Amino acid sequence: MASESFTIGGEFTVRRLGYGTAQLTGPGYWGPRGGPDDAVAVLRRAVDRGVTLVDTADNYGPWIAEELIAEALHPYPAGVLVATKGGVVRTGPDAWHIDGRPERLRAMCEASLRRLRRDTIDLYQLHRLDPRVPMAEQLGALDELRAEGKIRHLGLDSVTVDELGAARELAPIASVQNRYHLLDRSSEPLLKLCEAHGIAFLPWFPLGNGELASDPVCAEIAAAHGATPAQVALAWLLHRSPVLCPTPGTGSPVHLEENLAAGTVRLSGDELARLDRR
Repeated sequence: MASESFTIGGEFTVRRLGYGTAQLTGPGYWGPRGGPDDAVAVLRRAVDRGVTLVDTADNYGPWIAEELIAEALHPYPAGVLVATKGGVVRTGPDAWHIDGRPERLRAMCEASLRRLRRDTIDLYQLHRLDPRVPMAEQLGALDELRAEGKIRHLGLDSVTVDELGAARELAPIASVQNRYHLLDRSSEPLLKLCEAHGIAFLPWFPLGNGELASDPVCAEIAAAHGATPAQVALAWLLHRSPVLCPTPGTGSPVHLEENLAAGTVRLSGDELARLDRR
């Protein structure tokens, strides 16, 4: 199994199995999910259990997830990296509108700083490239914020190999987030590029939006380990590449413990080969 830690941007060493906050919001990533005390408790438990990579976005809620992180974790424990995202505007449940205008990106970043109660965002990721705005203008705005000390490292979400290559010529890129899990490996070429350049890859939907929790192959292998299918799916990601840093999300303390325990599942070569054939 690859190392349990990864150094993002050559600076922040984090535990590869992190925590994502999208599930702290309501259906369609809109509004709250349950009471804020429950969300705060889960966030604090995640960090108490050793999570050092917390992934969020300004549009989860919108704004709710960032506010919950600040309520739960400020003043932030040493070693905890909070990654957030900007570049998408919300108008309702499952309604997403890309806006990569430089002035909007700056305003979004500065609003995230206020909500998170931070002077600097450790990792700020462009949630989507705006096809209406030149990439150089979008990344230029974020790189200016980095030069001002408001962002430490930059990341990208949902990009192609060519887009990552072009972006790296404009600004240092420390991370990408693309959909990637056992049953969807369409971003495999991007993963290889990240490996070649030491870029963190934070796969979204690492459990296939719940689909892998009932996968028969995962279930069969899980039974041999006294584990769950979801734990096997997460363990496969940790075995798959040293740059993969999954951040499964949940609002349930029980599921949080289950997800984090995936880091203890050691898959054999034969088991990995079976999963690779899925």
